[in-house]
Amino acid sequence: MIRKKYLKNLFKGVGFLGLAFLLSGCEKMIVFNSKGPIGQQQAQLIIVAFALMLIVVIPVFVMVILFSRRYRASNKKANYQPDWHDSHKVEWVIWSIPVAIIIVLATLTWKYTHALDPYKPIKSDKEALQVEVISTDWNWLFVYPDENVATINELVIESGRPVRFKLTSATVMTSFFIPQLGGQIYAMAGMQTQLNLLADEPGVYHGQNIEYSGTGYHTMHFNVIAKSPEDFAAWIQQAKQSPEALSTERYQEISGKQIENYPITTFSSVVPNLFHDVMAPYMEWMGHGTMPSSHDNMHAPDHSGHEMHNNEHAGHDMPEHEMATDTMKMNH
Repeated sequence: MIRKKYLKNLFKGVGFLGLAFLLSGCEKMIVFNSKGPIGQQQAQLIIVAFALMLIVVIPVFVMVILFSRRYRASNKKANYQPDWHDSHKVEWVIWSIPVAIIIVLATLTWKYTHALDPYKPIKSDKEALQVEVISTDWNWLFVYPDENVATINELVIESGRPVRFKLTSATVMTSFFIPQLGGQIYAMAGMQTQLNLLADEPGVYHGQNIEYSGTGYHTMHFNVIAKSPEDFAAWIQQAKQSPEALSTERYQEISGKQIENYPITTFSSVVPNLFHDVMAPYMEWMGHGTMPSSHDNMHAPDHSGHEMHNNEHAGHDMPEHEMATDTMKMNH
C-alpha cells in the first residue's frame, strides 16, 4: 500500500513539473501565441497531433515502470507464465489503437489541408491588402501596388484586414514565415507563390527566412507592424511623403549586392511592373518566353554566381505546353 501511494505521488509530481515547464516556456513558443486565424488553427492542429501521439507514448512509459516492479526477481507473488504466447485482448489493443489514431490523423490532415490552403483567400468584409514580396541577397522588399509605396526589411499591415501576399525571389530560394500569424511559403526565382494571412490585433510580430539559402541567410528577418485602420491610413500618407523612390536603378543597387541588414527604408513611389520584371529574366530559360515589360533595361542582377543564362540551362528548356503555369504551390 505504501509503495502504491509512493508511485501515485511520484506520477503526480512528474506531471506537475512537466506542466510547469511547458507553461513557463509559453511566451517563447510564439507559434502557440498566435495572433491570427491561420496561426490559431495551425497551433490547434499541432496540439491535437501531439495529444494523439501521447496516447501511444504515455502507456509505454507507464508499463515500463509497472512491469519492471511487478516482474522483478524479488517479487515471488507475480504470476510466471513462460509458455504464454497469445492473447486476443492484447492483439486487439495493439492493433485497434494505432489504426484509430491513423484514421483520426488522416481525417485531420484532409480537413486542414483544404482549410489552411495558403492560396485560399480569407473571408472578410474588408478587401484584402495586396503586398508583393521580393527576396534578395539578403533582404526583404515589400511593394504595395495599390498604394504605389514600398518598404525594405519592414512590413506594415492593417490589423483586422486580410493580407494577400504574392512572392518571388530575385536570387536563390527563400522561405517566408511569420510564426505568430501562421503559414510558411517559399519564394523562388522566376515563379510566383501566394499566401493569405490576417492579424487580429495591432502589434509587432517577427518575420524571417527559415530556408538555408547561403551565408547571411540568418540575417533575413524583419518586423511586421500591424496598425489600426486609422494608423495604417496615416502611415500610407506618411510613406507617400518619403524622399526615397524605388526606381529601376535603386532596385538594382539593393539586389545587385549581397548587403546584410539593409537599413529599413520607405519608398514613396515604385517603378511600374517591378514584381513581374524581377521574374522575367529567369522565366525565359525555363521555357516561358520573355514576359512583357515596360523596362527593357531590367536584367537579372549579378548575385555572385546566381545569374542564369539560356546557354547555361539549355537542358532545362521545356515546351510551353508542358509548363502551363508560372506559379508553384509549395507549403509546409
